[in-house]
Amino acid sequence: LDRATRLSRRLDSLRAATCLDDLRNAPGRLHELTMNRKGQLSMDLDHPYRLIFTPNHNPIPTRPEGGMDWSQISSVIILGIEDTHD
Repeated sequence: LDRATRLSRRLDSLRAATCLDDLRNAPGRLHELTMNRKGQLSMDLDHPYRLIFTPNHNPIPTRPEGGMDWSQISSVIILGIEDTHD
């Protein structure tokens, strides 16, 4: 699949989800980023490109043991498409 097709599918999945936790087992990798990208998430597109976004919540919901509380994230802000390994 090309990047545009994958992007369209990822955006459709985000729109259809009630919360980010709904996408935990969706095709393609979805994960929280670390270090200078803490607070951002990444969804696979075509290697090495990723859809980068952040929760549209202030403050970002977190779990007591650390990390974001995906069950409380109901809105996101798309930051762009990037190669996070650069």
